[in-house]
Amino acid sequence: MTSIRVRIGVLGLALLAGLAAPTTTAAADTAPSPTVEEQRLDRAVPQEILRRSGFDATAGKFARTLTAARSYAEARRVVVREGSALWRRAVDRAQGRGAAGGDLSRDDDRPLYWARLAMTRDVRTWEPGFGLAESQRAALLGELERTSRGQTAVRYPPGKGVKRILVTGFDPFTLDRDIRISNPSGATALALDGTVIETADGPARVETVVFPVRWEDFADGSVERTLRPYLKKVDLFATVSQGRVGRFDVERTNGAWRGGFPDNDNVSRTETIPVTDPASQPQWTTTTLPYERIVAADTGRFPVYDNTQVTEIPAGGTEPVVRPDGPTEGSTARQGGGGNYLSNEIAYRATLLRDRLGLRDSLPGGHVHTPVLQFGAGNTDPANGTVTDPEFVRNRLDIIGQVRAILTVAAGS
Repeated sequence: MTSIRVRIGVLGLALLAGLAAPTTTAAADTAPSPTVEEQRLDRAVPQEILRRSGFDATAGKFARTLTAARSYAEARRVVVREGSALWRRAVDRAQGRGAAGGDLSRDDDRPLYWARLAMTRDVRTWEPGFGLAESQRAALLGELERTSRGQTAVRYPPGKGVKRILVTGFDPFTLDRDIRISNPSGATALALDGTVIETADGPARVETVVFPVRWEDFADGSVERTLRPYLKKVDLFATVSQGRVGRFDVERTNGAWRGGFPDNDNVSRTETIPVTDPASQPQWTTTTLPYERIVAADTGRFPVYDNTQVTEIPAGGTEPVVRPDGPTEGSTARQGGGGNYLSNEIAYRATLLRDRLGLRDSLPGGHVHTPVLQFGAGNTDPANGTVTDPEFVRNRLDIIGQVRAILTVAAGS
């Protein structure tokens, strides 16, 4: 995901409800309108992506099944079942299992994104005859988000013969700039989920989850709720997002600052990253990935950098200063190596959680920025271009392969 300091011309860089039904018995609230993110769904490009992948049928089936539900409990079962099935179908498609459903390449992450939005819109605007309280609707949306993002499907084999790796990706973003955008980190998550890679230290099982590009979800603790059950069980984790043109970056330092770039709902937040126990919140966290080994290894056609630059307000100062070699003592964060958007924030939250769990010295983990996923020459105009081309697919496949290679190096160190 994009660093906030990257120029506007560059594409990218960038509710855990209880399982039981809420006890609210109030009369149904008026169904809310679709979100800004959901409102993009009816445009031509999302509909083409859904049609050319067969995921339009998935979204349509969900709408019919949900409408047939005659109680909240039944609706919840539908949401959990269909959200989980959407994730499994997207993973299976990306990994070559089952029918492709159309001519869109299997490595494409966008069908999952747009199909999920069709489903969340259906839940958000649904007005069942039995009545649906606001808390119940929120719980259904939370279940759908978690299940369709793989957040409830992380499974590692028992025993000690296989290492465990956890990887996170993101949805597409900056869609008002180019609605055709794909996110290679999300595509990587689909391609690697449940796979085994062979490292210098033996086999390693990769499990993946995908996060939204929305400030509110992060403030609500979605990252911590998703990762906390697994960090003490894994051997390595990597948060991954789209970063800069033509390069990978292992981000050395993460900052505790939100820079305000609009999210997928066109919401901006400029503030210190909100976390629990803010009194003990550090301004900076650091990677524990073996960045020297990663940078030195031949992992693919894109160069990989150990990125140490940050932007800080020095102790006693008032103005931001760029530091090429990391923060100085007592400074206040304004940008981590990955900027001050949600890519920096997921890296900050994941590594802060690592440290608060007492794993700082034992668990390798941190953030990897991929190259920006670019269309081929002549297909750069969102208004007149096509939704895919051979160079676009080649770039995405190469990025996926290089993330796999980076994880192989890191897990074998």
